Amino acid sequence: MPQQEQDAKFVEDVVKQLVDNPDDVKVERKIDEMGVLITLTVNPQDMGTIIGKEGRTAKSLRTLLRVLGAKKNARVNLKITEPEGSTRPAPAEEPKKSEEPVEEDKSEDIKPLEEETPTEIV
Repeated sequence: MPQQEQDAKFVEDVVKQLVDNPDDVKVERKIDEMGVLITLTVNPQDMGTIIGKEGRTAKSLRTLLRVLGAKKNARVNLKITEPEGSTRPAPAEEPKKSEEPVEEDKSEDIKPLEEETPTEIV
């Protein structure tokens, strides 16, 4: 089997075994200036499975693809497209800043630091 098909077929076979909707798995392979780009699209309900806890599954797939590519002196990258309607939560908003003025600390019991004269070390 030619290298052109090996890496894409590898991704497709592995991902189809992991997901609940294997018929929705689509793998595209493109060659660009950065090397080989494999784009993976899955059912929105399977995104969590493909990415994995803290991204471990996706990272593992990428590592295995790099090993396959290194065998043939090619750089292989994996892009997982986020389909419309995915169940990923929206990014958290930044906390709003209070519009109330901050009170200044008017402590008078703080003494200024006294300057020390440098001492010579012998």
